[in-house]
Amino acid sequence: MSEAAFVFPNDAHVAWSIMIVLYPYLTGLVAGAFVVSALYHVFHRQALQPVARLALVTSLCFCAFATVPLLLHLHRPERAFNVMITPSGTSAMAGFGFIYSLYMLVLIVEVWLVFRPELAALGQTRPGLSGVAYRCLSLGVKHVSDGARLMDNRVTHALALIGIPIACVLHGYVGFLFGAVKANPWWSTALMPVIFLISAIVSGIGGLILLYLFSSWWRRVPADLECVRALAKYLWMFLVGAVVLELLEIVHMAYEASGEWNVIAALIRDRLRVSYGIIQLGIGSMIPLLILPLVFLPRLGRRGLVFVSGLASLLVLIQVFAMRWNVVIGGQMFSKSFRGFVTYHVEWLGREGLLAAGMVLLLPLIALTVAARLLPLWSEAEPAPGLPPRL
Repeated sequence: MSEAAFVFPNDAHVAWSIMIVLYPYLTGLVAGAFVVSALYHVFHRQALQPVARLALVTSLCFCAFATVPLLLHLHRPERAFNVMITPSGTSAMAGFGFIYSLYMLVLIVEVWLVFRPELAALGQTRPGLSGVAYRCLSLGVKHVSDGARLMDNRVTHALALIGIPIACVLHGYVGFLFGAVKANPWWSTALMPVIFLISAIVSGIGGLILLYLFSSWWRRVPADLECVRALAKYLWMFLVGAVVLELLEIVHMAYEASGEWNVIAALIRDRLRVSYGIIQLGIGSMIPLLILPLVFLPRLGRRGLVFVSGLASLLVLIQVFAMRWNVVIGGQMFSKSFRGFVTYHVEWLGREGLLAAGMVLLLPLIALTVAARLLPLWSEAEPAPGLPPRL
């Protein structure tokens, strides 16, 4: 009998496309970058001072576009605000709307407090429209006294402290949504929220390492080796946790050997052989796990440290994207009959095609580039001859 005969009619197509893959990927970068910022502002990890501002602004830029994939996936995107206008107390999606709004507010206020002294100074020194723009960004503040700076630091510390659980809930809720689907054995696991959260921190740290290395190269300023080494160490530690949890999930399913294990084993062995076995576990997990311990060696030189941390970060970003793909798309590739599979073909064009997905990924990077021109992301003592002039 043909394979299609075992697929229910309502399972013939994959409903959640690559846009639903991008959504948890972007929110993961948001949460991970904010955790790095909080490590400096809350836990006073001085080694992360060179990337503290970059991490905060990166989190804000990616958070601003985190919901774009959902809007592109909706057939009626103008109805997106209904989850907040007429919320349901039992709807996880409605709860996300309020959590996202609160997190966005915390980010905006924290970014403004961190950059307020520089914005006020630039508003008084820059001529023309740029000066007007900075005065608007500083909300008319002309001078920030030492006492005001001390108060700003205290409020920033408090906001970063509050933002940590909000960021964790923001992304852990995505795993909660998938884990709560009882009818899908590939999703329905108590580890799903934790796996999403840990992998989010991994992707945020990896993305921040690449952004910092690229920005240092672009500005022709040597990257701070202690900062890169500290980020790489955090990356390795969180990656160990993420990979262990992912493997524990599969091992537990295999050991339990429930009635659905046959279809899950076939899914991993056949349909997800490349994306899961080769890309997620092999290239994206094992290689970074093997090369990142090199950063613990004190004799590792500058070039070696930059190469190892940059390569591992790139592979980790690929691994996390593959993980999101395998969860979202893989969970829709077998029928509810547990006896048949469907095929997902990615389109190049269209609202949910690869071109649109690439543009969505570029939007926060464009916003970050604009923010780098407007905001002093780097300390004034650091020369930046290659930095493009700010507006």
